[in-house]
Amino acid sequence: MPGPQSQPLQFNELPIDEMIRRAEDFRALMQRRRTVRHFSDRSVPREIIEACLITAGTAPNGANLQPWQFVVVGDPKVKHEIRVEAEKEEAEFYHRRAPQEWLDALAPLGTDERKPFLDSAPYLIAIFGKNHSELPDGRRVKNYYVNESVGIATGFLIVAIHNAGLVSLTHTPSPMGFLNTILKVPAESKPFLLLVVGYPAEDAEVPVIQKNSLGEIAKFI
Repeated sequence: MPGPQSQPLQFNELPIDEMIRRAEDFRALMQRRRTVRHFSDRSVPREIIEACLITAGTAPNGANLQPWQFVVVGDPKVKHEIRVEAEKEEAEFYHRRAPQEWLDALAPLGTDERKPFLDSAPYLIAIFGKNHSELPDGRRVKNYYVNESVGIATGFLIVAIHNAGLVSLTHTPSPMGFLNTILKVPAESKPFLLLVVGYPAEDAEVPVIQKNSLGEIAKFI
């Protein structure tokens, strides 16, 4: 195999005060981010979604094998198919599978098996983790750290969507194998998450919640 190739790092060092300002501005931006369950049906230019996906594709990942696949669904018929199957799984979860402790934790959020946002939002992005990749020379290789890599890329995507001025919802009906069937994605690619993307409805509301403080989530040694 050919040896590693390298190139100079493109890094522009910033003055400390500029670094602090950027960090604080970004903190403020992300503290305004909320998971939204009430979406407008307003259209979103495709180029915004494309730019956000390219951002997601810059995420660090195992051996740069980039073990993710994003399927963007804008077709109303396909969105509705996904809603029907998702609500079947969610009904099983809420009424039969979920332990009471988990239902109690969800109660303050007001969620249930009904998922109208899967119809109303202009885009659903199904995110898959690929267990194998194909190299440029045609060789098929196993991917490592798939969940970690796809999770980081999903985080990049959510941040990019919020930064662009849209809102999102992370939806994880379980199991999600129906996404492979509806979207014609090979079974070896595992559904990771369904991201709902668009503008909030004019009357959108979100639960009152409190995020943990710095002292509760981190420590310096």
